[in-house]
Amino acid sequence: MSKHSLELLKSKFGEMIGVDHPDLNHIVSKFEGRKTKRNEILQKSGEVSRYVFFVNKGCGRTYYIQPDGGESTRYIAIEGDFFSSLSSFITQQPTLEFVQAIEPSELLMISRNNFTELLNTSLAFEKIYRQSMEYAYLLTTWRLESFITRDAKARYEFLLQTDPDLVLRLSNKIVASYLGISQETLSRLKSKI
Repeated sequence: MSKHSLELLKSKFGEMIGVDHPDLNHIVSKFEGRKTKRNEILQKSGEVSRYVFFVNKGCGRTYYIQPDGGESTRYIAIEGDFFSSLSSFITQQPTLEFVQAIEPSELLMISRNNFTELLNTSLAFEKIYRQSMEYAYLLTTWRLESFITRDAKARYEFLLQTDPDLVLRLSNKIVASYLGISQETLSRLKSKI
């Protein structure tokens, strides 16, 4: 893996622990690179999550297949974001989620063994983990609140305000599954807004 490919990850971690932290290079050295194709499945439902992925370039998501065969996207990750079937990664139990690279992507990934080793030996990585978990909790809470308190139009408008690039970058199918609405509803909303 080239030094250049680690710069975005180093920058992300540097914001959390300080760019001059002595553990920073050791932490990022535990990540390995992976290039993916468009729509490549990184993990299937029923498997145990063995990696956390960081998006250097491209886009990924985690999603479920509903009983009717439809997809429900739980999370979308773009450059500078982490993604994984985190509950499976933590518990080492099979997941119900799929993990997918939506676009041809350059990812950095850390294995469960390296992740656990860093958590047990580096206070800096423990801080990174805590901050990442707090962010994940806040994001999950926002998503749950939005499904309970906002209608489809309000969820779409909020996405346009907070992440307008996702609407332009991703297919209607994925955006609709992320918002919890049908593609037809999304098309109607796009034509009105």
